[in-house]
Amino acid sequence: MFETITRDLLLERTDHTLELYEGSGSNWRLVKSASPGNLSSFEDVLFANNEMQDTPVVVALLPNFRENGCTVGFSYVDLTKRILGLAEFLDDSHFTNVESALVALGCKECLLPLESGKSSECRTLSDALTRCGVMVTERKKTEFKARDLVQDLGRLVKGSIEPVRDLVSGFEFAPAALGALLSYAELLADEGNYGNYSICRYNLGSYMRLDSAAMRALNVLESKTDANKNFSLFGLMNRTCTAGMGKRLLHMWLKQPLLDVSEINSRLDLVQAFVEDTELRQDLRQHLRRISDIERLMRNIQRTRAGLQHIVKLYQSSIRVPHIKSALEKYDGQFSSLIKERYLDPFELLTDDDHSNKFIALVETSVDLDQLENGEYMISPSYDDALATLKSEQESLERQIHNLHKQTAFDLDLPVDKALKLDKGTQFGHVFRITKKEEPKVRKKLSTQFIVLETRKDGVKFTNTKLKKLGDQYQKVLEEYKNCQKELVNRVVQTTATFSEVFEHLAGFLSELDVLLSFADLASSCPTPYTRPRITPPDVGDIVLEGSRHPCVEAQDWVNFIPNDCRLVRGKSWFQIITGPNMGGKSTFIRQLRGVSTFMQEMLETASILKGATENSLVIIDELGRGTSTYDGFGLAWAICEHIVEAIKAPTLFATHFHELTALAHENGNYELQKKQIVGVANYHVSAHIDSSSRKLTMLYKVEPGACDQSFGIHVAEFANFPESVVALAREKAAELEDFSPTSIISTDAGQEQEGSKRKRGYDADDISRGAAKAHKFLKEFAELPLETMDLKQALQQVTKLKDDLQKDANNSEWLQQFF
Repeated sequence: MFETITRDLLLERTDHTLELYEGSGSNWRLVKSASPGNLSSFEDVLFANNEMQDTPVVVALLPNFRENGCTVGFSYVDLTKRILGLAEFLDDSHFTNVESALVALGCKECLLPLESGKSSECRTLSDALTRCGVMVTERKKTEFKARDLVQDLGRLVKGSIEPVRDLVSGFEFAPAALGALLSYAELLADEGNYGNYSICRYNLGSYMRLDSAAMRALNVLESKTDANKNFSLFGLMNRTCTAGMGKRLLHMWLKQPLLDVSEINSRLDLVQAFVEDTELRQDLRQHLRRISDIERLMRNIQRTRAGLQHIVKLYQSSIRVPHIKSALEKYDGQFSSLIKERYLDPFELLTDDDHSNKFIALVETSVDLDQLENGEYMISPSYDDALATLKSEQESLERQIHNLHKQTAFDLDLPVDKALKLDKGTQFGHVFRITKKEEPKVRKKLSTQFIVLETRKDGVKFTNTKLKKLGDQYQKVLEEYKNCQKELVNRVVQTTATFSEVFEHLAGFLSELDVLLSFADLASSCPTPYTRPRITPPDVGDIVLEGSRHPCVEAQDWVNFIPNDCRLVRGKSWFQIITGPNMGGKSTFIRQLRGVSTFMQEMLETASILKGATENSLVIIDELGRGTSTYDGFGLAWAICEHIVEAIKAPTLFATHFHELTALAHENGNYELQKKQIVGVANYHVSAHIDSSSRKLTMLYKVEPGACDQSFGIHVAEFANFPESVVALAREKAAELEDFSPTSIISTDAGQEQEGSKRKRGYDADDISRGAAKAHKFLKEFAELPLETMDLKQALQQVTKLKDDLQKDANNSEWLQQFF
């Protein structure tokens, strides 16, 4: 059960540390420990029978709270790729910057100063970490220190110390966070780390920012609740062939979507090349299937945890690279110059006689490759004179023992091997053995010429002085041979470690090739092929998706997917309100590009959207305001829509059950409720058809322009066989309360009373403005009540007073009176 339990604690639950002790009685010692962010000591157990799909990252945060917000000192270590990173930034009260950095890096564990968890600000930080599934590890504040940091980094980081000193000196709080990380991960305790790390400044703006809510709602990564692998984008897109490296890079790419248009188009060019050339794609994938996890092999080699089998796996991967290179050389399509620049030129350099070819030559001269078929990993005797001498001595003694065996069989008049066997064991070394049945025939000679060692059911074991002497000599030579082998293996491992940079680059190119070929394989093998998008810079063009499909939904066996168009056009439909019946496909549509459990969670996620979004964000909101009363929910939804349209100006898909929101997109492009201009809002609806004769409701799953013109709740109630009297009453009440025509909600002439609407009244704009100000004052005062320090009676008294004051204010506002 050890492997299963270890995987569950460190890879699945990710909120435990694990310690392994050895000993007995009262004498136990800690042998090794691991946490979700630092798996290194348990990797041999965790990935003995499984590939390493993700790269765990440990982050250390040093928050510094000030009046204008919180400055965060941020550092991280990726123990698989051996990268250290530093960043420093101002963050808001919801820690939206921290959250997007944790998501992008795939952080599994976060170090925080011990006493920082007490304040309310730090509770908010802790909530952000929990949302991201990050385990919090508290460390003493004294560990967050930058003293001697540059000196320590000088030992770990490859290259000269000057750039490291310059980088560190540019930060105020991040160096102390990095100091805590080095101490926690004990990087300096392992000399295999020296000179093998790289360090960089982490830039929040390098990739598209995703928060944890977006990652969950868009099903980007796998979840334990997925019914099959195609439920997530990772599961659907993961067709990688290499052992682990491709999967880890795909994981990283999904968490770090590119923003650079030319880099995006380069990736798309390569995918297109592999889509169009089927033979090249299949040939390359065939070779990549034989590539081992070079990154992990090299890490074991650098940490001197490796044996010859690791070297051989690295060798077997290295000899595939020329085949991959020659397959790419055959390509002569429109992207041949890109393939040459991106892969052929680097491969040419990395496989020359000073790089991987030198390593291949080392292995071919040092390792006995003929023995691999027998499953033995041995240094070739010809590699070293001393080893060759010991090998010939060993073989000479084996021949002498074999001849003695034959001579003894002749002397005892027993068939060799059949009756007289030669055994080799740990207790007696080389011995002769006969069955108990044969023993009476040779009993006399046994007692005079041989020494009987043991008599058991399986026979009699015996020896003589000659065999004893030869056996002792053989054992001595064998020990010397093994020690010499061990020394030479260590020497080969140390020499291989000097190729770390070569293999680091090779692993990068091979895993990138693997992921792009995986994309090409998916794009070309789908029943309906994928289409290459045309990408423009963020400030140019519109978002136009024609016949778009949800990749995960269409991959389910039971689904016949209805494609939909999505056109977010600046100034016309940049903000889209999508209405329609439940189960009609609103959520599926907006996620082409899982609901929230409580109103509070919904508000937190919305607040982080409002604080973190810019005009370059794509905002997706699904059914906001469900967890509260209709009036509150509608008010919030309207205010949030207005804020996004007017202040943030981000392209937005807003699915809602508040059909009244469709008034935002009144057909003339503006509304005069508060003499404001709202431009670029468009209504769309998911369609459903009701057969007038059979009254059957059919979901069409098609998104079409315009607001939803009717409610379907009563039809659903009819199909569920609600009593006729209930359905009739529902229709009557709906007629009183609902009218989905936008003009019935907001008049084009603010003073004009709408005909045909029993519920909606046209209020004077000044009246609404006065009432809204009073309502806002009420909400502000209510929010400021220290409810946590008041008992129930005090709280009720205060709330009643606030309500009474608002009711008095309502005498001057007809609009406000409707709420009482």
